[in-house]
Amino acid sequence: MTFFRNNKEIDTKDLKLSDYNQIWTKFCFLDETGSLSDANDPFFTIGILKLSQPYYLYSKIDYERRKRNFHDEMKFNKLSKNNLEFAKFAIGALLDARSVDFYSYSVDKDGDYFKREFFCDSWVAYEKLTLRLLKDAVLAPKEILVLIADYIPAPKEIRFEVNIKRELNNALNRLTLAGVCRFDSRSNDLLQLVDLVIGAISYDLKLATGVIKSGSKYKRQLSEFLRQGLGTDNFLNGFRNRHFNIFVDKDAKQRLPLGENEKGPST
Repeated sequence: MTFFRNNKEIDTKDLKLSDYNQIWTKFCFLDETGSLSDANDPFFTIGILKLSQPYYLYSKIDYERRKRNFHDEMKFNKLSKNNLEFAKFAIGALLDARSVDFYSYSVDKDGDYFKREFFCDSWVAYEKLTLRLLKDAVLAPKEILVLIADYIPAPKEIRFEVNIKRELNNALNRLTLAGVCRFDSRSNDLLQLVDLVIGAISYDLKLATGVIKSGSKYKRQLSEFLRQGLGTDNFLNGFRNRHFNIFVDKDAKQRLPLGENEKGPST
């Protein structure tokens, strides 16, 4: 028997707290790569993992950690022969999981969109793309979200947690985001899992556009593992299925050689 009862006659805006069995509460785990941590990386990607019961995926990874006596942080930029197989296990666990959704948004920092919308400011991009991803992709009707993000040292004027919660709730005129908190990703396997996925996506974009020619074989192998698991050749045109929504801004394709840069829709 399911706890959630979907009464289609009740609109989201008419829900009350007493309608608790009509409301989905979802945890979202957010991480970024390519901009705040590395100014020389041409692509900025944010990713969000959404699930209602984090325990199941988290405990599967934790059990395997203890079984293999593996205590290292899962981080794409630290992939090596010693941790590649565990990273593949974690991504495989995500691909096999039920009722788990992943969303990401990638932009080219040298592209017109990044310069026009974010004034080449990485922190502005971080907040605005987080809001856009939450509002336009992640949030579903009758959901209230809790956002857990990786902690990144920020200038003192940055109020990420306050701004994200206030602006999203104000934009939709209802309680959509119950709270935002940032944690050091070394303390949470699901934040580390997001790092692996967005790292693989961003690395694939760099390979596809010729930003890097060969690079790390371990990073290439994990990117290929993710692509094969999803059944796609590359992420340059984005990707979408029932549980994955990977959006890549069209400016990324401007890096392709003349003749290869054909117009195509992003996801």
